[in-house]
Amino acid sequence: MKRTHLPLNALRVYDAAARHLSFTRAADELAVTPAAVGQQIRALEDHLGVVLFRRTSKGLELTEEGCAGLDALREGFLKFEESVQAMQAGQASDRYTIAVPREFYAQWLGARLASFKAANPDIQYHIVADENADFTEANLDLAVRLIDGPGELEGVELAAAQRVVVAAPGGQDSWISWPGSSLPDNAKSCVTTGNPGQALSSAIAGLGKAELPLPLVEEAVNAGKLEILEGPEDTRRGYWLVAPLPQWRQKKVKALVAHLTA
Repeated sequence: MKRTHLPLNALRVYDAAARHLSFTRAADELAVTPAAVGQQIRALEDHLGVVLFRRTSKGLELTEEGCAGLDALREGFLKFEESVQAMQAGQASDRYTIAVPREFYAQWLGARLASFKAANPDIQYHIVADENADFTEANLDLAVRLIDGPGELEGVELAAAQRVVVAAPGGQDSWISWPGSSLPDNAKSCVTTGNPGQALSSAIAGLGKAELPLPLVEEAVNAGKLEILEGPEDTRRGYWLVAPLPQWRQKKVKALVAHLTA
């Protein structure tokens, strides 16, 4: 069935005027001028083909036609409010869907999500391994990406953009590469990996040395599994927490961002 176009703004003005039986008081409630209220009422009357108000010696009165639809209209506005609250329920939800590289989750983010959950026991996490997943298709709240800035998204850098060259104690004196790594001139890699996580595991296994983001190697260095051979040095690309503006404005997202950047 084809739906009739509803002049919702005019109906809201009509509801206020009917409650107050005064264009002036309706205008005060709606923060517009009495003339604007009168214009909306006349436009609504033209649209409906009925007269909604009449002026008498006692003031403004509703016509029979004007009274006829008020209860249903007000019930409709309550339904609208319930609908908006339902749509906002996701904003108040305690469920987070986060896309993050596996290696960064393991070495940095996981522990911080655990501490946030300790303070908020009812929250739930859904972790997506593809950090480049589409926000809409994957229904993401946030993504962590190794990039040089948020671009068109909103975002904050989670850790200093620094890299180091690391190797396991006694490891081989050869290079491990991954997309985005930069080897010295004329250097050749003995192991080529698909991402920083594989390069990290290869370095810990003693297969060679690798240039890696500092946040990824700090735990292994502190545990004596890796040694820093060079650096740290500043670099353009760092780990950024990003989201489109609507997600970034959500209360739950703001709370998590504040915890991760504290």
